[in-house]
Formats: sequence, structure tokens, C-alpha cells
Amino acid sequence: MAAHRRTGKRTAGGRTARAAATVALAGAAAATGLDGPALAEPQRTPEQVRADVAQLYREAEAATEKYNGAKEKAESAQRRLRALQDETARGRARLDDAREALGSVAAAQYRGGGLDPALQLVLTDDPDGYLEGAALAERVGSRQKAQVGRVRSRLREIEQLRGAARAEAESLTSHRAELERHRKTITGKLTAARHLLADLTPGQRDSGAGQAARSSADAGAGPAAPVSVTSRAPSARAAEAVAYAYEKIGSPYVWGATGPDAFDCSGLVQAAYRSAGVALPRTTYAQIAAGRRVARSELLPGDLVFFYSGISHVGIYVGDGRMIHAPNPSAPVRLAPVDEMPFAGATRVS
Repeated sequence: MAAHRRTGKRTAGGRTARAAATVALAGAAAATGLDGPALAEPQRTPEQVRADVAQLYREAEAATEKYNGAKEKAESAQRRLRALQDETARGRARLDDAREALGSVAAAQYRGGGLDPALQLVLTDDPDGYLEGAALAERVGSRQKAQVGRVRSRLREIEQLRGAARAEAESLTSHRAELERHRKTITGKLTAARHLLADLTPGQRDSGAGQAARSSADAGAGPAAPVSVTSRAPSARAAEAVAYAYEKIGSPYVWGATGPDAFDCSGLVQAAYRSAGVALPRTTYAQIAAGRRVARSELLPGDLVFFYSGISHVGIYVGDGRMIHAPNPSAPVRLAPVDEMPFAGATRVS
């Protein structure tokens, strides 16, 4: 019996340890709704809760960049599909013209003594049957042969367009499914973060990094870029991008947003350079390859600075070790030190 009691004690302790580890890593306990003595855990400090929230925001931002990439691919597939559909419609018109011309020849031949079997085959509504029996066209005259060849070419053109359109439709469906997966990941992470923050008092939520973010925004929402900053930019376009970023200080963070009133991190960078006439890719992992890589010691205002091993966050460098970026849903667009996150690289946009 004593041995039996000891075994039970170890099992209960194992459950408690596992539950506490799960909460510490992902804030999962707040999202599950489970409670009771079996899942009791020591009260965590506000600092620990804020650390969990920060981790959830980082994971949500990584998913946001994947969402942005999938959205870009879906929109591209949609454009290609529409173009193929338009081209198919034009191909049908060309086919109708070719068949009408061939029909005129066929009518004249019929009046002159009957319709050649090859022309009967070409004028059928069964393109596959026509293509399989196209060898019969060799028996018609040179003028008829050329017209039969045009019809055959138009039919093959339409079949190729149909095949390409089917492939694009399948690609579009796949990208839309990927979008939905990333959307669910993002909303799940943000919901878990909100649940964790709900356990803190307003003062606890505002302390630390959150307070710094709010203070920065409140102190100078949308200021003009200092001449001392823009004058050091390596190009006029970089200076314009920096000026745009300064104007957007205080704008809210919204995942998937590219302005003009709300942004996510890569959306802010894209919008800033778009205002300067430069088209940048949508995602952080594409933006880092959109210019010339520069060392951290060589940074100039307008350079793009990237963070974390997965290149999941980006800001615009403005000099003196600072950047402007869209942090996460807890803070608006703001000025911040470059060294507040793990630095991953930098790019200078030409």
C-alpha cells in the first residue's frame, strides 16, 4: 500500500510540472479554460506573463509574414487566372472566325457536288474527334488545308489555355487554404495573448516594454523627420521613406495592413518606400533580398533592419542606433532601439 501511495504522488506531481511548463512556453493554460486542483500552479509574476505575451506576439508575427506571402501568391494566381480566362475568350473568338471562313468553303463545295469528309470533321462540335482524325485534312486542297490548319491551331491553343487555367485554379485554391491556416494561427496566438494580459492590472500591463512603447508614441505621434536624419540618408528615396515613417509614428499595428492608417512591420516598410516610388516585396523574408546587404556598423537612415533567426521582423533605421517599426498589437508604430531585438541583418534599398 505504501508503494502504491508513492506512485500516486509522483503522477500528480508530474501532471503539475507538465502543466506549468506548458503555460510558461506558450500561455496555453489561459486558452484551454481548464482549472482545478490538479492543474494548480504557483502564481506567476507580471514579468513572466509579459514574457509569455511577447513570445506569443513573435509567433503571431512570424505567422503574419507567412500569411502575407500566401496572400501575395493567391493574388498573383488570381490575376494569372483572369488573364488566362480573357485569353481563352479571345481564342474562342479566333476559333469562331476560322471556322466561319472554313464554313464558307464548305458551303461552296457542297453546292459544287458534296462536302469533303475532312471538312465535315472539322466543322463538328467535337474538337477531340477532330484532332484525332486530323489526318483526313491532308486530302483537301491547298486552300482548304490552310484553313483546316488554322482551325486546328485555334483548337489546340484553347486546349492549352484551358490546361493552364486549370493549373492556376488549383494553385489559387491551395494558396487560399494556406491563407486560412495562417489566419487561424495568428488569431489563436493573439487570443491567447489577450487572455494572459487580462490577468494583469492596467499598471502591470503598462510597465516595461509596453510603457516604453506608449510613451514613445504619446511623446511625438507623427512628427516631421529631423533634417539631421534625412540629410544622412544614402539617397533621396531613402530620405523620403524615412520621412514617411516618421509621419506614421503613433499609427496602430494591424496584422496584414499596409497603410495608410495601420500597418504590420513589413507593411510599414513597403508603404514607406512605395511613397518614395520604390516597389518592395510584401514580406520580411523577401524584403531582406531586395537591396544590397550592409553590415550593422555601416547602417544609414533608410536602411532596412531585420530581426530574429527567421527574419520575421523589420524596421527602418533612422540613425543613432534607432529605428521606426510597427512592433505588435500592444504598441503602435514607434521609435525604438535597434538592439531591443536579436539583430539578423540589414539591407540598403537602391
